[in-house]
Amino acid sequence: MTTMVRVGRRYLPRGWAHLGLQIAIWFAFLGLYQLARGVADRDPARAFQNGLRLIDFEQGANALWELTFQRLALSSHWLGTVASWTYWNSEFTVVGLAMLWVYLRRHESFVRFRNTILLANVLGLVGYVLVPTAPPRMFASFGFVNDHRDGLVALAANPYAAMPSLHAADALIVGVTLAIVVRRPLARLFWALWPAWVWFCVMATANHYWLDVAGGIAVALIAGGLIQWHASSRRVEATAQA
Repeated sequence: MTTMVRVGRRYLPRGWAHLGLQIAIWFAFLGLYQLARGVADRDPARAFQNGLRLIDFEQGANALWELTFQRLALSSHWLGTVASWTYWNSEFTVVGLAMLWVYLRRHESFVRFRNTILLANVLGLVGYVLVPTAPPRMFASFGFVNDHRDGLVALAANPYAAMPSLHAADALIVGVTLAIVVRRPLARLFWALWPAWVWFCVMATANHYWLDVAGGIAVALIAGGLIQWHASSRRVEATAQA
């Protein structure tokens, strides 16, 4: 126990209790995600109808770009594998590790980072409940290829969570935050390019339409704007009370 206390004092900015609180907040969100998923899963017919509407819109605009991106990814085993890996890990794995790193190494930026991620995801969950949407990979008749293992999808993901793309939203928030707080130029460049790479991958794996990506970007910008506005309001109040 003494060793654990020493480790907490040395490496954790605010001790084990505060770290435990952050983990509890994260798992509470995962529970909320599963609840929203259960609601969305109840109406697959509506989800497919919404997916067809997006495809019809993009076809009408001659902008069904997801097929082009997927063909490009499938033309190379290496590119297809990396795109698939990115899709599966860019959400909870990369987001979780990024949040942990910021918590430990750039703690002054953590609260805003965490709150922006959480707010963007809550907004996305509202979209999943109100507008469940089947992803492109469920429409083989249009030429999309479904490379997913159905059991893994059923276990880990909401199958009708195309609009908006939280992969796109979280990649933008993570990329911008880390590009600002890291110090090495190559790391900054990597994280600055990270959102665009994830956006390509979610379309190349036929998990999202480009309209989903646009929706995810909008969600990230709204969340970031609201968190910034709240922080600014608190600073003004603190100054007025001083």
